[in-house]
Amino acid sequence: MSCPIHRLPVALLLAAVAGLPLGAQDAAFTPAVNRAVRDARAVAPAIGVHVARLADGETVYSYRADELRIVASNTKLATTAAALDRLGPGFFFETEVLVRGRVAGGVLDGELAVVGGGDPHLSGRAYFGDSYGPFREWAAALRAAGIERVAGDLVLVVGLFADDLVHPDWPRDQLTRWYEAPVSALSFNDNCILVKVFPGPAPGAPARVETVPSLAGFRVDNRARTTGDRRRNHLRIDRRPQGNVLTVSGLVYRRLSRPVDKWVAVEDPAFYFGAALRAALLEEGVSVGGATRVVQRLAGGGWKRVHTHRTDLLTVIEVVNKRSQNFYAESLLKVLGARRCGRGTWAGGLAVVREYLAEIGLEPGTYRLADGSGMSRNNRFTARQLTRLLRAAAAGRWGTELLRTLPYSGERFLSWEKRLAQPPYRGNVLAKTGTLRGVSALSGLVEARSGRRYVFSILCNQTSSDQRARDAQDAILRAVIDHG
Repeated sequence: MSCPIHRLPVALLLAAVAGLPLGAQDAAFTPAVNRAVRDARAVAPAIGVHVARLADGETVYSYRADELRIVASNTKLATTAAALDRLGPGFFFETEVLVRGRVAGGVLDGELAVVGGGDPHLSGRAYFGDSYGPFREWAAALRAAGIERVAGDLVLVVGLFADDLVHPDWPRDQLTRWYEAPVSALSFNDNCILVKVFPGPAPGAPARVETVPSLAGFRVDNRARTTGDRRRNHLRIDRRPQGNVLTVSGLVYRRLSRPVDKWVAVEDPAFYFGAALRAALLEEGVSVGGATRVVQRLAGGGWKRVHTHRTDLLTVIEVVNKRSQNFYAESLLKVLGARRCGRGTWAGGLAVVREYLAEIGLEPGTYRLADGSGMSRNNRFTARQLTRLLRAAAAGRWGTELLRTLPYSGERFLSWEKRLAQPPYRGNVLAKTGTLRGVSALSGLVEARSGRRYVFSILCNQTSSDQRARDAQDAILRAVIDHG
């Protein structure tokens, strides 16, 4: 979760919608795209394709472009565009660290509180993989205030978001997967814990298991063994449905060059946050003697702010779109809900997104919106609606900022690294992917060899193979780039 993110250097980002070259595509354009779409139908019988000029919105290609499709993570385009429009790039997620009581001799005779602001970025992403990175700054602030020991409780304030942490549409058999992490006002490490499995010294020996971070509140049930047969290298890493027991079973090959890693979603984000914060503060020389209390709002007076942790909106949107991180998208949606209604709910956030979509011409009732990430299969748009959304967002006041958060063809360290990675295709596609079982969606902007720029949406449903669907989408884009 700490790989670098590279930004697209090409002119596609820098062009305003006005003044782009128009003109007609070459004579081979429609036949070439038709052939690619025909081949794609063999992989995804329920496909919708729409390509329009970025400059004026004129349709240049359409195939079943007005039929609703499941769009998976293409939903994030609506969430991030609405968030940027409503909040602006100057918005910050803020987490406040406060104390109450008398300080003497390095001891706070009182309490330490953390007020959650819905920031999903309290993790090692910005700290070279050090998951305690943000907390080390908090410890420094406490020490600067003369505090090395808190005699009272750690108070965690989580009331900005409603109590429902998991969306009702999400599959209940996948709640331990990283992409279904619970969404809370106070979060740590994407509300996931990293489990690392190492082989033992010899075949038959128990595997060695570590968690990052290592916290006493989590127990590991390790039933994994070491094998000398590379072909039998298969592990299962999970968490029991309720509680903090991490389970590891199966076989790990003794000569692996690096451990087997898996991020596992936690059940109780507040417990996880509190345990991690205590451990991080202790490493930095600040101990907390009292209990951890989780409350909806901070009661009483006398609180003094010692630190405010801020994360800017564009950093969050970049993770949403480049990493397709569901947890970030849903946190962003709930923050929109909180700004509208005073408390972050899915319903409130969706109302904000729908208002934005109505303003750019997507009529209510013509699409379906269920969550902020696309994990729900009830998110359905047409290909034409997504190109309208993209063109409006690109032309909006924060269009360049939004486009910079999209992954581009050939971008290193992302799923796009090997897609359309060779000239003249590398760097000429900015697009958001989306994948669910039987679904592969791709929507974005593309620059043709001619210099003309287009918005496109390729929505594949009923897919027989994820890889073949991606290959089919790439073939359609190659035809657009070559002949557009």
